[in-house]
Amino acid sequence: MASFVLSMAVILFFLFWKYPVVAESDGVRVAAIFVVGAALSALAGWAGMLVATKANVRTTVACTCGSLNDGLQVAFTAGSVMGFTVVALGLAGLTIAFWALRSGGTSDKEALQLLSAFGFGASTAALFARVAGGIYTKAADVAADLVGKVEADIDEDDPHNPAVIADNVGDNLGDVAGMGADLFESYVGSILAAATLGADSSARVALPFWLSAAGALCSISGFFLVSTKQEGNGWNVQLSSLMWAMEKGMYFAGMTFLVSAAAITFSLFEAAEAMCIFGCIVSGLVGGMAVGKTTEFFTSFDHSPVISIKDQGYTGPGTVVIQGLGVGMLSTVPSTIIIAATILLCAGLAGGYGIAIASVGMLATLGITLASDAYGPVADNAGGLAELAGLSSSVRAKTDSLDALGNTTAAVGKGFAISSAVLTSLSLLAAFRDQVEIPQGFDVCDPVVLSGILLGAMLPYLFGALTMLSVGKAAGAIIDEVRRQFDEVVNPKGFTLRSAIVRASAGQAIPPEEDVMPDSDRCVALATSAAIQEMLAPALFAILSPLTIGFLVGPRCLIGTLAGSIVSGCVLAISMSNSGGAWDNAKKLCEKLQIKKQAVGKACIVGDTVGDPFKDTSGPALNILIKLMAVTALTISPMLKGKADWETWKVGVALVSIMVSSVYVLKARGVLSWGHAPALPRPAKTSKVGVAEVFPAIGG
Repeated sequence: MASFVLSMAVILFFLFWKYPVVAESDGVRVAAIFVVGAALSALAGWAGMLVATKANVRTTVACTCGSLNDGLQVAFTAGSVMGFTVVALGLAGLTIAFWALRSGGTSDKEALQLLSAFGFGASTAALFARVAGGIYTKAADVAADLVGKVEADIDEDDPHNPAVIADNVGDNLGDVAGMGADLFESYVGSILAAATLGADSSARVALPFWLSAAGALCSISGFFLVSTKQEGNGWNVQLSSLMWAMEKGMYFAGMTFLVSAAAITFSLFEAAEAMCIFGCIVSGLVGGMAVGKTTEFFTSFDHSPVISIKDQGYTGPGTVVIQGLGVGMLSTVPSTIIIAATILLCAGLAGGYGIAIASVGMLATLGITLASDAYGPVADNAGGLAELAGLSSSVRAKTDSLDALGNTTAAVGKGFAISSAVLTSLSLLAAFRDQVEIPQGFDVCDPVVLSGILLGAMLPYLFGALTMLSVGKAAGAIIDEVRRQFDEVVNPKGFTLRSAIVRASAGQAIPPEEDVMPDSDRCVALATSAAIQEMLAPALFAILSPLTIGFLVGPRCLIGTLAGSIVSGCVLAISMSNSGGAWDNAKKLCEKLQIKKQAVGKACIVGDTVGDPFKDTSGPALNILIKLMAVTALTISPMLKGKADWETWKVGVALVSIMVSSVYVLKARGVLSWGHAPALPRPAKTSKVGVAEVFPAIGG
């Protein structure tokens, strides 16, 4: 990522050196701001992963030595570090960069044009974190489920499964760092879009910064209310009551934010204007919560959509997949209506600025919202560690209760991320339209604009296809490695890993001298190499597509491209994320009903393996795609300002050459291929000690 970011910084330096906004030094300033945005986004993800990794084991210990509430507090506190780090770095970085740009006498409008590079940097880092993290975690997860639970008939986190460690590592990477970088980008982009659209008024520029600061403080107040008095009953926990443990903190933060927002808004504007803008803030916050509750209905195993998927498991995995796809498609209806209603209401109240400030209101309490989302993988891994360490069933019951809550909060967080991404992207699109000042105007029936819409609608499908194929290739390589280890990994006594797995699947005790530990490092290495290699193609297409279309054809075609990508990406992301969440919780429902090892349970596991890349790789990555394309366009808007169609075609041809060359290089490296990810060199038979010797304190 560092090499990619530095390469983009060099390109931005030359572009803004040749086409400066204010002075010849713009190239240096834009390149530096771009690098800072990417670095802060990466830093937030790194901090979140560091804390989540430490909190996994501490949550397990809290559930071992204390109550369910003790485990909840540890896991949620770890998630809050991710949430508040994103908010702190995003708001502080953006504010300091804005102040630095204005200190040389630059106007607000000019400074905000240059500041868009900060959002571009954050989007680039988010793309790498989310796509690479998603490929890593889902390749390992799919392999662990298919070979472990379906073929070998062992538990999800059985220590004899070579892919389990890679799966647990991937949860921290994709669901903590990836989601954090995703929402860091939305948070920064919403502030940037609102300030850019309100650049003619100092009060309108100041408002998104003040609202975000107030929301951070309100999130801190809500953090202290998260707690529960329930006991851990495993998957039989009262999920609605346990969900209230989180929701009361989020609702309190939301209510106190609305009070603060009213005070800020009415102090900056006249009463009539303040009332309209405050209405947009309320609409954004309520709309985000409504999309979250809708997502909860379609993905929680307490409700009929997920129950219907489980029921289809009695006729096989095919009908599970069909039902899940139908549920995901149907779930787009209420979410899209809510988002559209929010857009129409805010546009009627305050125009394009109202839509932008609604996205700020939706993301203002991101600190606690992201905390509840990042909590999920911590709780999930705590359960995995409890099983790996052979702890008692009472501990696993507590961690399963926390995991049940985490599945719901993760699904709600994805719905929240999608809705905020749409509002942010739409605001960035409006800011780009205002910046380019094209005299021809825009007409959806114009062939140039319509061609852009078609290209934009296609790009989310191309992006989704690349990420899905990447997960499939990487998972295939890990599956081959796991199957190889079953027969070739032996202990010093000559017992194979498969012999230990046969006993584990039958529930038999394994004598220490017959136990075997798998070679987990090779699965980790496969997942890592596949993630690094396979993320390059989506990253290049996401960044080069708007650049190529904008310079080759012109800004009118680019606006159509952005509009098409937002519409297509929104609906596809909702469908994929909700389908994946519903398949996942259908599998969890089978665990709750204790039928996970029956035919219906295995059918739902197959559905879950289809849904894994839907909900944790391709679906969430589409949020980043539409935001990245919009902020890329906004960054290059000074170079397209007032340009007619085909006026800058020479630059476009150069970009087309770069894209074609990149495709050729990637194909030569085996990235754009239909086969498995490259396998590691085949080792000789590996000698491994038993699980009991690795964990001597607990005796396996």
